[in-house]
Amino acid sequence: MSSFDRRTALRLLAVSALASLLAGCFQPMYAERTLDGSPALREKLQGVEVPPLNVPNGSREARLGVEVRNALMFSMYGSAVGGPVTHRLLMRLTTNRTSVMVDPLTARADTENYGIDVTYELKDNATDKTVLTGRTFSRVSYDIPGQAQRFARSRALRDAEDRAAKVISDNISQRLASFFIAGT
Repeated sequence: MSSFDRRTALRLLAVSALASLLAGCFQPMYAERTLDGSPALREKLQGVEVPPLNVPNGSREARLGVEVRNALMFSMYGSAVGGPVTHRLLMRLTTNRTSVMVDPLTARADTENYGIDVTYELKDNATDKTVLTGRTFSRVSYDIPGQAQRFARSRALRDAEDRAAKVISDNISQRLASFFIAGT
């Protein structure tokens, strides 16, 4: 056996020894039970109430608020309903549209960016104190197919809103999961 093979074998042996020592330290984030017997992440997330957003009824933001809320609740609870309420998540959202590419002949937009900005705070129901605050955003672009196709433009905007709402809900649910696991 050459010296190169011995060094490689020793390195692999050291790495596997370290890996076996650290294997007991790993705990999956979404495990059914924790190692110390405390409530699992899923149970903690089920205790978060997500009240409807305070947006004008009948507006695009109202539909978007429902979309964000439903996607967030699905990512936290799954197909079940929430458990006993321990926390309350309050959100405020703003939206914007920006024309990125404009047709020089008709002065109509060919491509637009759609953005959502959300400020959220998690309140503990027992003390009514804010335990977590954060901001997140999403920017998605969409093409407007043809200048005379108004329905296609509306559908492209709605699809962009839905994609942005999904990104927002993923960002918030990951931040909440991080908070409940690490406590910060």
